[in-house]
Formats: sequence, C-alpha cells, structure tokens
Amino acid sequence: MRAVVQRAKDASVTVKNEVIGEITNGFVVLLGVTHEDTVEDAKYLVNKIVNLRVFEDENEKMNLSLKDVKGDILSISQFTLYGDTRKGRRPNFMQAAKPEIANELYEQFNSLIRVEGVKVETGQFGAMMDVKLTNVGPVTLILDSKDK
Repeated sequence: MRAVVQRAKDASVTVKNEVIGEITNGFVVLLGVTHEDTVEDAKYLVNKIVNLRVFEDENEKMNLSLKDVKGDILSISQFTLYGDTRKGRRPNFMQAAKPEIANELYEQFNSLIRVEGVKVETGQFGAMMDVKLTNVGPVTLILDSKDK
C-alpha cells in the first residue's frame, strides 16, 4: 500500500462539479492499493500518518503530529500510484489491485483513521475527481507499507 501525504491548510475534492469532501487543516492522502495488501498494511500506514511529526510547534520546528494539531484528512483513492512507467510511454497498471479489493481496503483505511479520532473526508472511489489543495511548506511524503 502506498500513500502520498501532503500537508495542507485547505483541500477539497469535487465530482461532477459538486464538492464532496473538504478539510481546512491536515493532510491530503492519495492512497494506492496493490494485490498483496492486507488490513495490516492499512494499519501500518494509518499509524504512521496520524503520528507523523510534520506540523510546526511554537519554535517553528516540525515537531507536532496530525493528532497534536487536531487536523483532518482528505483521503483519495489513487490506483495510479501503482503505475509502472519503465517500458514505453503509457503506464501499466497491472500492480494496482482490482477495484473490489482496492475499495474494501480503502474503506478499511478510512475507518482505521476514524478509530484514531481523526476526521476523514473522502473522494468517490472510481470516479473522475478534481482535487484542490494548498500544500503548506510544501511538505509531501511518500510512504509504502512494504518499507516497514
């Protein structure tokens, strides 16, 4: 399971010209799921994400976590994180999990974040979405559950 985590002071996701999710402070998480992923991968990433110390403290040092600042998450399913571009000019998405598996793990990931006491707004799985954010810093991190 892969996640691109971007610190945001505001973010929203729109489907068919309707805003379906938005946050004012926290993370935008783009989440990709591959064939071997399990709920254990989701648990690993959730723990890592909600406890990442990338928000500034009173000394302007990145020392506070999402939980510390009471931030929210805008969670977006992103199968293209498993796009393989090594050959040719068109990405191969064979490593992305099938939609029914990916959606189930995406929903479990979001539920696990809520269990941590963090508010989660979401996109719409499988839909064409417009994601807007103001990336603060900018801070952008790539996490992979296989790196544990």
